Amino acid sequence: MAVARVVSFEGVDGDRMAGMLEQMRSTGGPPPDVPATGLVVLHDAEAGQAVVVLFFDSEEDYARGDAVLSAMSSDETPGRRASVAKYDVAHSMFL
Repeated sequence: MAVARVVSFEGVDGDRMAGMLEQMRSTGGPPPDVPATGLVVLHDAEAGQAVVVLFFDSEEDYARGDAVLSAMSSDETPGRRASVAKYDVAHSMFL
């Protein structure tokens, strides 16, 4: 079963988000040592908040990705980490 890492951030301004999105587009996604299979970034500019959802094929991939992402410094993230949670992906659909 797939697993998702859901991280919420606070203090996310538009310029920082734009820079992070440009970096992700130029590199093709998350850091190369993060074995994610999907990525969704949600941003509420007015509230200065963002949610990043990364999808992994297995618990092992999740653990590897989580270790790398948890070790990132705050200047490599869109804002201050407010929470990190792990979910089983019960269903996903993009239309």
